[in-house]
Amino acid sequence: MMTGIRVAAIFLLAASIAAPVFAQSPGADTYKAKCASCHGADGLAANALGKSMKVLSFKDPAMLKASDARFIFTTRNGEGKMPGYLDKLTDAQIKDVVAYIRTLQK
Repeated sequence: MMTGIRVAAIFLLAASIAAPVFAQSPGADTYKAKCASCHGADGLAANALGKSMKVLSFKDPAMLKASDARFIFTTRNGEGKMPGYLDKLTDAQIKDVVAYIRTLQK
């Protein structure tokens, strides 16, 4: 019986080492669902839609300088061709998306 428990424990340990699970930020799923089609999965806006709409990369100097408050305002209210998400996302979701965008800027 003890041998079976040891084998199971070794198997579980090996499985966790072989396939690490990476935590995903709370805003990643919302970003992928609502933002990636224009801004690109990596935030570079190098996809067809991003290019056609002349979307700035999140690594553009202007975007790097933009405050979280500015990103939140733009996400809520929209700007240029970007629609506002005030009625589609909660304040918490918007803040999580902005935090995720910051990870894309690194």
